[in-house]
Amino acid sequence: MRIIVLDNVTDFEGWRKAARRLVLNDVKPSDVTWTVRSDDELVSASCVNELPDTPQAQFNVTAKFIELARTAILHRNDERFALLYRLLWRLRSHHDLLSATDDPDVAEVHAMARAVYRDIDRMHTHLRFREIGREQKAHYVAWFEPEHRIVEHAAPFFAGRFADMPWSILTPDACAHWDGHAISITPGVAKSEVPSEDRLEEVWRRHDNGRFNPARLKVMEMPQAYWRNLPEDSIIKPLIEDAMRMTSGPFIARKAAEPQQRQDMPMPRKQARDTHTQDKQTQDKQTQDKQTRDAIAALRDEAAACRACPLWKDATQTVFGEGPQGATLMLVGEQPGDKEDLAGHPFVGPAGQMLDRALEEAGIARAKVYITNAVKHFKFVPRGKIRLHQKPGTPEIRACRQWYERELAAIKPELVVALGATAAQSVLGKITPIHRNRGQLIEHDGTRVLVTVHPSYLLRLPDEKAKALEYQRFIDDLKIAANQLRNSAHAA
Repeated sequence: MRIIVLDNVTDFEGWRKAARRLVLNDVKPSDVTWTVRSDDELVSASCVNELPDTPQAQFNVTAKFIELARTAILHRNDERFALLYRLLWRLRSHHDLLSATDDPDVAEVHAMARAVYRDIDRMHTHLRFREIGREQKAHYVAWFEPEHRIVEHAAPFFAGRFADMPWSILTPDACAHWDGHAISITPGVAKSEVPSEDRLEEVWRRHDNGRFNPARLKVMEMPQAYWRNLPEDSIIKPLIEDAMRMTSGPFIARKAAEPQQRQDMPMPRKQARDTHTQDKQTQDKQTQDKQTRDAIAALRDEAAACRACPLWKDATQTVFGEGPQGATLMLVGEQPGDKEDLAGHPFVGPAGQMLDRALEEAGIARAKVYITNAVKHFKFVPRGKIRLHQKPGTPEIRACRQWYERELAAIKPELVVALGATAAQSVLGKITPIHRNRGQLIEHDGTRVLVTVHPSYLLRLPDEKAKALEYQRFIDDLKIAANQLRNSAHAA
């Protein structure tokens, strides 16, 4: 039995070196025990040095396996080292093993990697810094409780995003610190060791506490398990309780009682049948809406861990589609921009504001439209602290098309409007010139599609007269969509 002792719980390089030497010496997975060195142990993965070198032996694995193993090792599964070595051992004779998604080992490792990716995305999205100290001596501190051992892997994102401020991210596993030049990692701490509330948080409390602000209830869309990572954690529950009290007063209670009173009165037979039919239709509609909501929520969660193209590495987060479940109109844009990447919502930047105005002038309520993008991650080129938009390429559009197709299947809109060339390529499955297809209704795989320009195109026009003309053409295109939906509604 070979006992391999790694330096720490995320020692990928130690595991990799040991695993390579073991497999080249034909050491079976059942003959290996993996463990992690404790503080009083002096041995490490170098204990495999007793195995003979095999300079003539050749065994190469794909970059896909290396990336998969590097990520899965961050999972808290105690059997991760053994599982990965077993997979490596089997890859010797089954080179396409990673494509066998029904294989138990492959499925488990992929599930572990997806869980780690989701945890990293949640850390990037939900972590909040507190200001400690004042002015020149200010330092920013955040507390986070990750599900997996992701701190060292996730920290570089914050160094890039908050490069001009010194910060510390404290977790029970490990702590990451940024001094403006380099990241350092120190042992984890207990939550009781986190510095107490800062002056900014105290201002926030004085401003909001005791007042009902519906916008604050957006936090309810975040899993409750992650409330503990927010600076406002201690007052979220009282705010929600206050809101519930305000929406369940005597007037609400009286209104809720009225239907019961009406049920006690006799009702004509035909009216009773009509009421029953309407109730059944309402229930069916509610059931269908819930199923669609569940489907979109599941897609959004799954897309958060998408690694089908390299864009996820530099983007803040996946920006998924949003809108009502029964939307008859779906708008598809190109990709999230800088503002959308930070906010996690589509079309909230300058192009989104222009789109809002155009929709209003065309007689379309944005609240009734499902809005998404062909590509779900922000592609950009860094220029100092500025991130310049970069057009997605065909490989990225193809890699992300599965999400559009699954959104389309869940929403089932009557009409899809493709905003720009990237959206048209994704929706129609081929490169589609805008100038030859603009304003035309196209039948594609049972769905009607209208092609027009992206609102960002209007923002880039330097001539004000040309911009005004193109903006009016854009509104006219949207009016075609509005008229088409009205005609469909009348026909129904």
